[in-house]
Amino acid sequence: MDVIYRCCAGIDVHKKMVVVCVLIWHASGKRESQVREYGTMTGDLLALSDWLASLAVTHVAMESTGVYWKPIFNILEERFEVLLCNARHVRNVPGRKTDVRDCQWLAQLLQHGLLKASFIPPRPQRDLRDLTRHRTQLVGEKTRVANRVQKVLEDANVKLACVASDPLGVSGRDMIRALIAGETDPARLAELARRRLRGKIPELKRAMRGHVSEHHRYMLERLMGHLDFVETEIAELEARIEALVRSPALSPSPGPDAPGPDEPGRAPDEKRPGEIPDPYTFCQAVSQISSIDGMEQRSARAVLAEIGTDMSQFPSDKHLCSWSRICPGNNESAGKRKSGKTGKANRWLRSVLVQCAWAASRTKNTYLAAQYKRIASRRGKKRAIIAVAHSLLKIIYHMLKYHTAYHDLGGDYFDKINPEKTKRYHVKRLEQLGFKVTVQPLGTAA
Repeated sequence: MDVIYRCCAGIDVHKKMVVVCVLIWHASGKRESQVREYGTMTGDLLALSDWLASLAVTHVAMESTGVYWKPIFNILEERFEVLLCNARHVRNVPGRKTDVRDCQWLAQLLQHGLLKASFIPPRPQRDLRDLTRHRTQLVGEKTRVANRVQKVLEDANVKLACVASDPLGVSGRDMIRALIAGETDPARLAELARRRLRGKIPELKRAMRGHVSEHHRYMLERLMGHLDFVETEIAELEARIEALVRSPALSPSPGPDAPGPDEPGRAPDEKRPGEIPDPYTFCQAVSQISSIDGMEQRSARAVLAEIGTDMSQFPSDKHLCSWSRICPGNNESAGKRKSGKTGKANRWLRSVLVQCAWAASRTKNTYLAAQYKRIASRRGKKRAIIAVAHSLLKIIYHMLKYHTAYHDLGGDYFDKINPEKTKRYHVKRLEQLGFKVTVQPLGTAA
């Protein structure tokens, strides 16, 4: 096989140490191999970087082992071309397995150009990812705390959730705090209701009559304090995310086709026919994809934190959907399709797209809602939601890459594709119910 990189390295990553193999292909055709072992402390990794630079290494490959690859990547990315590879794609042939053989195998694959790097976004986007993912975890923790509050109220036979649609709304929190303070009179507790909930004061009096013990008050006090803390953390994260999204660090640099000084007659934002525009800034991208049905600004930020605004990383929308595994699986043998189950990939992106798909499926007279109903009636709700999430991701890809605005096709799009087929279907259903059907166009009807 041809040698693509004449001086490259493969790293076998572990928690406490890394094993590095450097392959050097000399002009005389002789191949030289050097293997060393380093620790994972910062000083050890800096020494590793200096050693690789002294050998004129240009490319480095390593497996994505847990989170142990991150400090190594952060130190080496500024001096070398680092390829982070999926461990499933670089398996060695069966036989004796050692750390030295693993790093030698990685270096050999890299030298012949047989490795494909995983998508690693720039550092500012990785920081935004950490913030949005942490916010998602805190929102889940808030839900768990709210459920535990409800469990304590049920244990005390306080049926607040049977009357108030949001037991932890403003009125519900005032009543719970009064319970913690020792108030036991149902009438006084019901009078704490506000706005529309005051119309349910008679029901509230019955619901707030329970058997609240000192233990219940203690548990409610602890849980409400935890809930307030989590909500404060979420608010601070929101402010941090907003500041990072608006910072210049997340603004992509102009593409290679940006007008230079040799094109004085061309405006900076003017594009040639058929030319792909430069990537949006994060603020622009959030504003654009927030116009999609079912997607709000928080969801847009979470999606962009995972995929970025520069779609040149993905050759087509199919590559993006395959990378995120928001697409049918491909398992075929002997001409038979065995399974179409989606694989496991970026669970953070998948969860937010599924949430947006559920929201879009409940919109009225929209393409995405019609797609959900059309598939859910035949294949079930779960498959329909994944199909809508797939459509959302494809829409986002084209909006970001070509700077197109979102245009909904309408809820009757599928009916207009083949109106004759739609007519036959409904006529057949009516005939099955015992009706005789005669169909005439509106222009010729009496």
